[in-house]
Amino acid sequence: MKTLKITLLFALSLILVNCGDDKKKEEKESVKIGASSSSSSSAKKSDENVTEVVLLATDMMQFDKNEIRVPAGKKVKLTLRHTGKQPVEVMGHNFVLLTMGTEIPAFGAKASAARDNDYIPEDTDAVIVHTKMIGGGQSDTIEFEAPEPGTYDFICSFPGHYSVMKGKFIVE
Repeated sequence: MKTLKITLLFALSLILVNCGDDKKKEEKESVKIGASSSSSSSAKKSDENVTEVVLLATDMMQFDKNEIRVPAGKKVKLTLRHTGKQPVEVMGHNFVLLTMGTEIPAFGAKASAARDNDYIPEDTDAVIVHTKMIGGGQSDTIEFEAPEPGTYDFICSFPGHYSVMKGKFIVE
């Protein structure tokens, strides 16, 4: 019964969001590195040792980037900003950087059972780093060392979001 109520609340919130005449343009903060397309890219350097990344998440279950590129051996300062209005209980988002080879559907299923831990399973070695779960108008910033060169997956681990809110984190 509780699941049905949450599902109905979620569906109603999507309808209300899509019907609003007062949609604001979402700010896009991305500085391209090299010749990347508008759907990729990522980061700006505040100094030689820190790469800053701003990732936007919306009430429409979308990240503004599906690819983030960072240099190997440098610190990354990643800010996740939820540009929507929905509360964390209805449309929460986070950034979860997964280890190479992690099966996203299996991880997502495990994460959906970890509600009391911001949908991050406690007994997993699949997470390199993650932000806290945030709601509309909130943001969270994390700093971490870029992992070894390679391509990693990033997702939002809120239940059901990982199938559409995902991208590649490329360490060069």
